[in-house]
Amino acid sequence: MTSQIYLALDFPEWEEAKRFLHDHNLQGVPVKVGMELFYREGPAVIEKLKQDNHPIFLDLKLHDIPTTVMRAMKKIAELEVELTNVHALGGSEMIKFAKEGLVNGSGSQITKLIAVTILTSMDQQTMNTELRIPGMLDDNAVHLAETAQNSGADGVVCSVHEAGRIKKACGGNFLTVTPGIRLQQTESNDQKRIAAPGFARENGSDVIVIGRSVTKAQNPNEAYRLAVEEWDNGIER
Repeated sequence: MTSQIYLALDFPEWEEAKRFLHDHNLQGVPVKVGMELFYREGPAVIEKLKQDNHPIFLDLKLHDIPTTVMRAMKKIAELEVELTNVHALGGSEMIKFAKEGLVNGSGSQITKLIAVTILTSMDQQTMNTELRIPGMLDDNAVHLAETAQNSGADGVVCSVHEAGRIKKACGGNFLTVTPGIRLQQTESNDQKRIAAPGFARENGSDVIVIGRSVTKAQNPNEAYRLAVEEWDNGIER
């Protein structure tokens, strides 16, 4: 298995997530824990996953006043997960305070801070007409990435389609974490800016997040391994 492919545990409770991982022999794979599972189970779910050696991306997308975010990040730091995130639209001061909270709350391991640029569920029209954010979507994603980098973030969550430009703007050491990953035979569902694992790696992704292509597959273990194969070999299926 590889530490660059995080499996989204989009389950309503721990017992269901645990059963899925156990039944399909996915112990130890990197996992993303989002709002639904974390709000139901709390920090205990992180400890249970760590007992099975799962690297963890805690995906809570904090977006609040800087002091509140800093205090929350101090608590998240104690969990010693690999990645956590904030919304880049929270601004530079909030991102700086988030990083400060992680550093001050950490022990031996400092969780990497990544900032969400533009959600993969959004497209150009939604951004321009509903949010009234002018300009091109990819330009705004790059701008938010540069803001995040200048504010101390270790990387960003972005669409695969913006990852290459962000790498050019922010450098090779700045992490690009890309959700919206689908194996070729699965549907896009509610995400609009999607791609397959091989394309993601070739286009500048450092870390990918895959969910329903695996969790809804007839054979989830095989589906995860196909994603790993495509990521490792650049295979477009």
